[in-house]
Parts: sequence; structure tokens; C-alpha cells
Amino acid sequence: MQKVPLIYNILEFADPFVGINIGTNQSNLPSPEQIVGTLRTHHITHVRLFETNARLLTALSDTGIEVMISVTNDEVSDIGESPSFAATWVNTHVAAFKPATNITAIAVGSEFVSSNPIAATTVLVPAMENLYNALVASNLNDQIKVSTPLSMDMIPKPFPPSTATFNASLNSTIHRILDFLKNSNSFYMLNAFPYDTYVQSNGVFPIQYALFQPLPVVKQIVDPNTLFHYESMLDAMVDATYYSIFAYNSSVIPIIVTETGWPWSGEANESDATVESADTFNNNLIQRVLTGSGPPSQPTMLLKSYIYEMFNDDKKPSYGVFFRNGSSVYDLDLGGPTGNLSGGFCVARKGVDPASLQGGLNWACGPGQANCTAIQSGQPCYLPNTVQNHASYAYNDYYQRKRTVGGTCDFGGTAVITNANPSMFPQLFILFSYRL
Repeated sequence: MQKVPLIYNILEFADPFVGINIGTNQSNLPSPEQIVGTLRTHHITHVRLFETNARLLTALSDTGIEVMISVTNDEVSDIGESPSFAATWVNTHVAAFKPATNITAIAVGSEFVSSNPIAATTVLVPAMENLYNALVASNLNDQIKVSTPLSMDMIPKPFPPSTATFNASLNSTIHRILDFLKNSNSFYMLNAFPYDTYVQSNGVFPIQYALFQPLPVVKQIVDPNTLFHYESMLDAMVDATYYSIFAYNSSVIPIIVTETGWPWSGEANESDATVESADTFNNNLIQRVLTGSGPPSQPTMLLKSYIYEMFNDDKKPSYGVFFRNGSSVYDLDLGGPTGNLSGGFCVARKGVDPASLQGGLNWACGPGQANCTAIQSGQPCYLPNTVQNHASYAYNDYYQRKRTVGGTCDFGGTAVITNANPSMFPQLFILFSYRL
């Protein structure tokens, strides 16, 4: 029995995170500023952009959000064949936005090896090398990693994980990719979808295993060679990749899951593509990642993952966590701290006539379903007893509760967004007590 060695790398003890993939080549999406507002509202600290959209990169500036940008499959050949083209690409899509936009990685292509196995041998690794050299020339190579997302179909037999190996027909390409990642101190980008494996298994694996749900002892998944217990399919997929890497290298390369998710709508024969299952998968994924442990063979290599994807596109099945109007398909709890991290609070405009404010206050506390208990007589936020202060409380309570599902800060023109800390307003202090 061959064991994967435990490794100690500068990335090993980095904090775990769950980010999200964003595609912008769709119509009727929210504005870049609205997209960034949604990210901050949901405490999303890492994003992967499928396209290097200049407006979105600008909107992400000064937010601290870590951004992985992408080279499209169509660009790989030009970059691989021309160092000058790679240098221009880095200047245009990276250097022009640093340091205000926190770009930390470049994903070269998307499953390029699977879709272009012949071309991958001649242009993919040269493209990665040319981009890396361009980053060196710009003195950005220590800040930005270069890698390429690879799919699980690179590993024909992922279970049991301990015997997993890459497709032998791709030996030359895999060797070159892994050598590049090791030499540049980068990470392996893995696209892994338990939904696909679950469906293709035809009942071999229970759905609970794919959804991070506990299994009875008699149904637990155990690797017969290592006796490792796998509590989720994603853990087994990641470990299968570690074992496959180890079969090629003397050291293990850290893995980041660049795409994973569960569809909430599919074709007629996709009965498990439901909102309930997608909600369960993604929120359990978040809880799994935030436990702060790696898969069984590499417990100190913390999981890091990007959910596929932020917005629904026109294809089936539908994976998007948000509709294109910005409302949520289901709630996504990334476990952020209490308080408002979106950069905005909704308060009553100064100078508005009291009758208009009273109308907005009545609507917020009535049809708007704001919780106005705290501004009733004798309650903590009743004083100062003015319509201005009561309206500000009700407006903000409504806005913080409803903005992720389309609620706005308007109230007939009587409200405005402010970045002022609510602790400066006595009537708003109670808002710190609930999680957004």
C-alpha cells in the first residue's frame, strides 16, 4: 500500500474559503457595481471570472475580494505561440488593474486538455510559461499564480482514491503541467462535480454521499487499501487527484477546486436537479470547507473551492445561485461575521417632509414586513421619538432583510444609502444583533 506523503507548503496553512464563478457573457445581468454589492452582501471573498471583463475588474477594485481571472480557450493558442502576445495580455488584463483590484491567479483555459488533447501538448504549457514569464517581467509573479482548470475525466477510475491515476494517454501533457505547477509554486485547479458522478453511478453511490450528508455505518464509503472513511464524494474526488499527482511526482501539489456545484433545474430525466438538493449541496459544501481540514490523505491541506456558478445561463441544467435580476434562487450562507459588510445602510433623507416619511414608515412596518418592535414606545430604539429616526430604523431593517431578494432603498424617494456606521445612530444600534 502506497501512502501519499504529508507535505508542508506555504499554501498548506492558508485559510479555507468558498468563492464563486462568474460568467459575464450573458444578457440582462446586473451591473458590475450591483454584482460586487451582492458579493459583499453574501460575504463572498473570492471570485473566478470566466471572462476578463474590464468593467467588473474595475468595480472589484478596493474591495479586497481575491480575483482569479481567465484566459479563454480561444486565446490559449495565441498566448502559447507568442511571448509578446502573452506580455500584452498581462499588461491589458492584469497590470492595468493592479494593485487596486486584488488579482491573485490566472486560470489558463477551461478544461483545455479534455477538449483539445492534441493541442494541449503543444500550446497549453507554453501559454502558462509565457504568462508566468510576463508576470516575472512585471514583478507580479509572487502575487499571482498561473494554472489551468482540469476536469475529473482526466482520472478514469477515481475510486478507490488510493489507486487513482491520470489517463495514461495524457502522460506527456500531465508531466509538463505538474512540473510547471511545482516549479512555479502554483496549485492544481480541479473541476469536480459530485452530481455528475452520482448520476453516472446509477445508484452505486447514495445521494447523501454526494450532498455531504451523513450515512449509516453500513453504507459509509471506505477505501479498502487505506481504510480512510470518505464522508463526502467531493473529498474522495480531491483525494483521488492527490494520489494521481503523487503517482507522477515526488511531492504533492496543493489543489483548489475551481468548479463544483449542483443544478437546481434540469431536463425531464434529471429528477435530482432540484432547488432543495442544490441548496443542500452548496450550503453543506460551505460548512465542509469551513471545518478547516483537508481530505483524509492530506488533512492539513485545507479545502478551497469555487461554486459553479453565480448566475443562471441559458443552458440546462441550471446551476446559478442567483437569477439575472440579482435575486437568490436559494439562500447561501457563507458564515460571514455579524453586521453589515455590504458598505451601505438605508436611512431617511434629511429635509423630506414628515408626511412622506410617515407614509414610508407605515409601508415598511406593514406590507414591507420590517421588524419595527424596537421603535415602539418603551423599546430600546424608541428615542429619539421623531419620524425621521423611526423611518431610518424601519427603512434599514427592511433593506437589510430584503435586498438579496430585490428589496431597494427608495421608499418613494424618501430614503438614501449611506456608508455611515450605524453605531453613530442610536436608533440603529440593534441592527448589529442579527446576521445578514
